[in-house]
Amino acid sequence: MRTSVIAAAAGTLALALGLTACGAGSDSGSGGSGDKLVVGATPTPAGEVLAYVQKNLAKKAGLDLQITEFTDYVTPNTALQEGSLDANLYQHTPYLTDFNKSKKTDLVPVTEVYLPPMGVYAKKTKDVADLPAGATVGVPSDTTNEGRALQLLAAKGVIGLKKGVGGTATPEDITSNPKKLTVKPIDPAQLPRSLDDLDAAVINNNYALDAGLSPKKDAILLESAKGNPYNNILAAKKGDEDDPRIKKLAKLLTSPEVKKFIEDTYKGSVLPVAAG
Repeated sequence: MRTSVIAAAAGTLALALGLTACGAGSDSGSGGSGDKLVVGATPTPAGEVLAYVQKNLAKKAGLDLQITEFTDYVTPNTALQEGSLDANLYQHTPYLTDFNKSKKTDLVPVTEVYLPPMGVYAKKTKDVADLPAGATVGVPSDTTNEGRALQLLAAKGVIGLKKGVGGTATPEDITSNPKKLTVKPIDPAQLPRSLDDLDAAVINNNYALDAGLSPKKDAILLESAKGNPYNNILAAKKGDEDDPRIKKLAKLLTSPEVKKFIEDTYKGSVLPVAAG
């Protein structure tokens, strides 16, 4: 992730910590029994999945699960690195790898939990192939999700990209643009609110759900699950991945009960990993 983007996101969304559902060290509603574990998450779907575990599975497993919610993609990793969180759930491995590289953090994936497919949304267009010439398309401004968004557009043939750029693609890597689209990087959290000013936007799943959009029903183009590297992960600080509390949570998050909760709740808008 570019340092400037991180700084901007952290500054713009500094209120995230004020929106915690269950602040670290507070009564999480799990009954206060078992091994305390403080986990950071974005509200939807990560916070909802964790809340299901907290209410239905954690106590029986001997885990006192406490959830702290954030509205941006930066502070959950910063808090994890600094030790105010024990783990977090909200990001995919490519994002974590890029974050570690750019911010000199030492965080590791523990287990994959679900796929939140990225989608293209528009107010006036029903098919991405029908975007008007000269249309402005918003994409997430962080490095990995920007590249992911461009790959999604390229997969549909809306744009062409340099061979081999993969998830690191930027607008400068666009080699063909038959509709002469303007690709506009925007802070990921702001994309749903920017839809009125754009012809289309490629929006991360969690922010789409937060805005009341249904990826399954409302997206005019949705990522395929096949071969998708963007499963969201439970992450921890390096050296803590074998912590018994974190291993307990990892097992619960990949359980048949959580798989069913995700399927029943999101109805194809979020896809669980195979239950362990």
